Amino acid sequence: MCRYIEENVKRRLYAESMGRCMNPNCCCELFCKTGDIIEKAHIDPYCDTADNSFENLVVLCPNCHTKFDKNHAFTPEEVLNWKKIRSEELERFFSKKFTTFDELKNEVVPLLLENKSIYENYYLKDKRQLWDIFEGRILVNNRKLELLFSKNLSLIQRNPDKDYSNLAFIQTFIAHVNEFESTRFNEERSREILFPVEINSMFGIAPIEDSLLPSTESLELLIKKLKSQSKFEAVVLGSSHPFIQISEDGKSVQIFLDDTPQIRQMYYNYNCFKGAKVRLKSLNYALSYIHSRKLHYNFLDDSNLREIIIHDEKMIFVYEYCLGQSELMQLLPEENSIIVNLHNWNGESCISKQAYELANSMNVRLLTMDGFYKYINEIK
Repeated sequence: MCRYIEENVKRRLYAESMGRCMNPNCCCELFCKTGDIIEKAHIDPYCDTADNSFENLVVLCPNCHTKFDKNHAFTPEEVLNWKKIRSEELERFFSKKFTTFDELKNEVVPLLLENKSIYENYYLKDKRQLWDIFEGRILVNNRKLELLFSKNLSLIQRNPDKDYSNLAFIQTFIAHVNEFESTRFNEERSREILFPVEINSMFGIAPIEDSLLPSTESLELLIKKLKSQSKFEAVVLGSSHPFIQISEDGKSVQIFLDDTPQIRQMYYNYNCFKGAKVRLKSLNYALSYIHSRKLHYNFLDDSNLREIIIHDEKMIFVYEYCLGQSELMQLLPEENSIIVNLHNWNGESCISKQAYELANSMNVRLLTMDGFYKYINEIK
């Protein structure tokens, strides 16, 4: 008599159970530090039906399994109803709709952290027996995460281009969850939809290295809004991994600006997306060059990263294909200011002759990037 239960059925049962005995009057934890105490019971006896389907199986603790199978303390109809009760409970508890991303984050982070710990400690360290045991906990957590995400998609940053969309990573995760549940264990390595690491970045669990988002203005606005909430502590530019330092839940946290999914989500949360006038990558490069010469500078204001004081002079960074008279007049620079055009694709032509003439009358100095390097190298 074959009692073999397909792996995808086991996975669905584990996810459905939420890691607890399906008897609503028991609900004991089925996963413990030494393993699991999961037992799979047939609602209609296997000897009568040979039915190993998901619909005919239920996850119980050993005590409830004994009471059902041997002591007949529960009817098949009662046990079948337990599945309905647990499904409704799952929907009620983990289909909450939140008003802020931080509320969602508080629910999501513990689940992601537990999954990450199990994966790193058992799967990556090739502890196959322990991975087999605790994989069920990941299935349970994934089901909860799927419900939480599905109900709160409006809180996730999105963009029509999937390469720039955190929502696309959430949708990939949901597809990963469904494949993870349905894929047989011995075909694990052939899975096509892997866990998107960008999810851990979005929720501040593990940063990834990506490119800097282009808009300096967006970062400035974010800093301004963080300041208004007394969360901002510092910004560090001019390094290979620039970051902002904020206060979060009483802790000082560094958020790297090349951890793109998290920064993108923060811009979305605080409504900080602005067009890029000064590209952050170019600004960071210029400030890195200053650092490389062991020189010191200060921002005039942490909310205005385009203006610094260096060598007792004010330096303003712009990014114009060709800096002309009109752009210079809009800047209204103070006398003796230095204006650096970070846009260097067209060499000396990035500043017009008319702009130089106007700058001379305003007692302002204009520099291309070549001129900027020369100026920095001449500082003693």
